[in-house]
Amino acid sequence: MRMSTLAVSISAAAVLGWSGIAVASAAPPKCTDLNGVVDANQICQIQATDPGYSVNVSYPVDYPDVNPVFDYVKETRDGFLNVAKTPDSRTMPYELETTATQYGSAAAPRATRSLVFKTYQGVGGAHPTTFYKSFNWDQGASKPITIDDLFKAGAAPYPVILPLVQAEVDKQLGQQVTISPGDGLDPSKYQNFAVTDDSLIFFFSQGDVLPEAAGALQVAIPRGPVAAMLA
Repeated sequence: MRMSTLAVSISAAAVLGWSGIAVASAAPPKCTDLNGVVDANQICQIQATDPGYSVNVSYPVDYPDVNPVFDYVKETRDGFLNVAKTPDSRTMPYELETTATQYGSAAAPRATRSLVFKTYQGVGGAHPTTFYKSFNWDQGASKPITIDDLFKAGAAPYPVILPLVQAEVDKQLGQQVTISPGDGLDPSKYQNFAVTDDSLIFFFSQGDVLPEAAGALQVAIPRGPVAAMLA
C-alpha cells in the first residue's frame, strides 16, 4: 500500500522529534556573502573597483533586523552592477556610494533604533541621484516599525507634521518651495524616517516631495507636537 506524501512527511518529522535531532534553521546572511569585510567598529565594508565603475557600501552588522538590511544592500549593489557592467560609451566611471547612519531613542512610549541608508548613484545621466532607505526597530517588542504603526490608530499627525517640514525645507533651501498637500499629507512620503529622544527625522529622496533639482532632503522636526500621537 502506498503512503501519501503528507503521511511520509509526518512520519519523518516524528522520527526526527523522537530521536532528538533538531532541524537547523537557515544561517543569517553575513557580510562575507557580499564580498565584504567587517572592520573593528563592526561595520561591513564592501568595495569594488573597475575602470568603468566604483562601489563603496558600508553598514553595521549588528542591526537587529539583519535579513531585510542585507537584502536591501544586496539589491542596491547588484542593481548598480547590472547597469555598470553593461558596455557603453561612458566618459566617466559609474559610481555607487552607500553609507548608513544610526539613531536611537529611549523616550516613551517605546525605545527604538533606526538605521538610515543614504545612496549616491551616478550611472551616466545628466545628474547623479541621491536616495534614502530607513529601517526602524522596536527594542522592547523586537519587531520592525513602519510609518503606518509609528502613530496611534486614528491619529492624524500629518496636518501637524507638514507645516513643520515645510518651514524646515524653506530654511534649508533659503527660499519658499511649496510642498503640495497631495505629497505633504501622504503617509507614504514619510516612510523613510528616524526617531530620536527629541526629534522625528524624515528623509526625502530626490523627487519625493519637491522637484529633483531641490536634491535629497533630511528634515528634522521637534517630537513634541506629535508626541501624544506616537504609538
